[in-house]
This record gives sequence, structure tokens and C-alpha cells, in this order.
Amino acid sequence: MSPAKHILPTIVLAQFCCTSLWFASNGVIGDLIINFGLGSFALGHLTSAVQLGFIAGTLVFALFTLTDRFSPSRLFFVCGVLGALSNASLLWQGNTYGSLLFLRFLTGFFLAGIYPVGMKIAADYYDKGLGKSLGFLVGALVVGTAVPHFLKGLGDLVSWLWVIGATSVLAVFGGTILLLLVPNGPYRKPSQHIDLSACIKVFAVKDFRAAAFGYFGHMWELYTFWAFVPLLLSLFAKKRNISLDISLWSFVVIAIGGLACVMGGYLSHRWGTKFVAAAALALSGCCCLLFPWILQIPDTTVFLAFLCFWGMVVIADSPLFSTLVAQNADPERKGTALTIVNGLGYSITIGSILLLLYAQETWNTPWIFLLLAVGPVLGLIGLLRPFKG
Repeated sequence: MSPAKHILPTIVLAQFCCTSLWFASNGVIGDLIINFGLGSFALGHLTSAVQLGFIAGTLVFALFTLTDRFSPSRLFFVCGVLGALSNASLLWQGNTYGSLLFLRFLTGFFLAGIYPVGMKIAADYYDKGLGKSLGFLVGALVVGTAVPHFLKGLGDLVSWLWVIGATSVLAVFGGTILLLLVPNGPYRKPSQHIDLSACIKVFAVKDFRAAAFGYFGHMWELYTFWAFVPLLLSLFAKKRNISLDISLWSFVVIAIGGLACVMGGYLSHRWGTKFVAAAALALSGCCCLLFPWILQIPDTTVFLAFLCFWGMVVIADSPLFSTLVAQNADPERKGTALTIVNGLGYSITIGSILLLLYAQETWNTPWIFLLLAVGPVLGLIGLLRPFKG
């Protein structure tokens, strides 16, 4: 029996609304710097605080198997509300730099009960066609990731107070509709007790390890590429002495990945989840290797088309890897498996971003982006061995 038609759209809408909290501070960073007297380093620190909070949250959720022991929809709702409160607290004029960092950390912590849990809910409903379903979910996250660049391009048209307030309201709305409209799925197999070793036991399955390894390789490249998109555009504009709307094109390059996630989900039905994931990973790896040469091409259209293509293939495999992780995990630990793999993946992104930042400061050459290819290469090695996909 197929799930009711409203289930997937509701999960996707709820995911988009709640994950809008993720980069809310990025979209208004200029106003935060002015209103709270922050330094130019605030963007990096506030963004890292969210990432660290998310990593801490995934570890706690996985360690206590919260996603498998409690109703995922209720957990999603609670985390949506608490995340919204943490985000809305940025509006308090008495905030200090330390309190802002703590609030962003808390927001990231509660996002650990939203992003992986949303995927768990989809997996509880869609045993077959999970890749397509997760394609829509990750696509919603991708568009949310790109929104700060769009907001930045609006300039003074939108007040920063309105942006923070609106994203908080969206998160509460997203959590509420999921709670009211999406009960526990038919494929949910709840765990009855705390298993502090569950986040380690999931890796005992060889097929699960292979899928997770591929995901880790993908994550090495993904967020670093997203973080450096404005720089890539600036490099080309400076080299060609032309004017580019960096904010607008950053939005386009990242947001187009949402469409790629949906496309990848549909293609996985025809050619298989593992094959499509491997193809996207290989293509994004090729983009890493080709970038220094593409930068030399004088044609602006070719360069922008290349970045848009890279923006598509760099994320198209993300929902497919999550599908492979879910399919090869113990059913009673599926939520924990998705959560711990997400947490480890995001930990890897911090290392990758810091490495490229150091390389940029040390060598200041486009050849440093060859380092991003390490992730796709290692991820493909993990996918080469036969396993369910």
C-alpha cells in the first residue's frame, strides 16, 4: 500500500522550513556585525558554531538512540520549536559575541533532530523509491543553503530582524505540520531500550561501511565547494577584469543543486542508486581536477555553466548515499545509522574547509582545489566493492 499523497510533500515542506534556521545568521551577518560590534571573523565563527552544534547533536542523538526509541515526528517537532527559540534569541539586543556563538551552537544541536530525522521519517514510509523521496528532502535543504546568498543580494530591502523572525516562525510551522500530518510510518521498527553502543554497532555491517565511506568522500568536497563558491566567482571576475553579481551567481550555483537531487532520485529508479551516486561522485571529482584549467578560459558563459554543472553533480549523490546508508543498516538502528553518519560527515567538512583555508593563505593558487578531489576518489574506492544498492 502506497503512502498517502500528502506525506512526502509535507515532509519536504517541513524539512525546508526547519532547515532555514541553518544559515539564518549568514544572511544577515552584516547587520549582526554592526548591531553587536563583531569583527570580520564573525561569519566563519558563527557558521562553525552551527556545524559544531550539529555534530554534537548527532552524537547525542545517536549515542542515546533517540530517533529509534521515540516517535520521529514528535522529536522533529520538539527540535523544530527549540531550534526556532534558539534562532529567535538572536534578536535580543543584550547578546554578546559569546552568547551569539552559543545560540548558533544550540541551533545546530537541534538541527540534528531535524535533518537526519526527516530522512528517517521518509525511510519509514518509502521502502521502495527511497532515493527519489530523499532527493526531494535534500533538495529542500540545498535551496535553504542558497537562500542567504539571495538575501544578501537584496541589500536593505529586507530587515535582518524580519529574516530572523521569519525563519523562526517557519521552523515552528514546519515542525507543527509534520507532527499533525505525518504519523509514524509503516516501516518503522522502534528500538525498545537505550543502546549506548548502537552508533558503533552499525559499522559492523560491511555493506553499511561501504555506503558510509562513499558518503564521507562526498562530504569532503561538498561543503568546502559551497563555502568557496563566492571565491571561485571572484577569482574569475578578477582574472578577466569583469563585473559579476557574486551573491546572485552564488545563489544560482548552489540552488541548482536542489534540482539535481530530485533528478538523481528519479534516475536511480532506472539505473540503480549506487550507479547514479558513483557517476555523480566521479563527475564532481572531475570538476575538482578541471577547475584550474577552466579558470583560464576567457568565456564567461562557459565558466558559469561549468560552475552550475559542478553545483549539480556535487550534491546529486547526497540523497542517494543516505538511501544506501538506510538500506544497508539494521532496521532497528536505521535512525541512529543516518544520524551518526551525518554527524561524522559534517565533522569531515570542517577539516576540509580548514585545510583549504590554510592552503589558500599559504599558496594562494587555484591549484589548491585539486585537494577536493581526494574525497571523490576515496569515496569511489568505497563504492567499488559489491554491496546492496
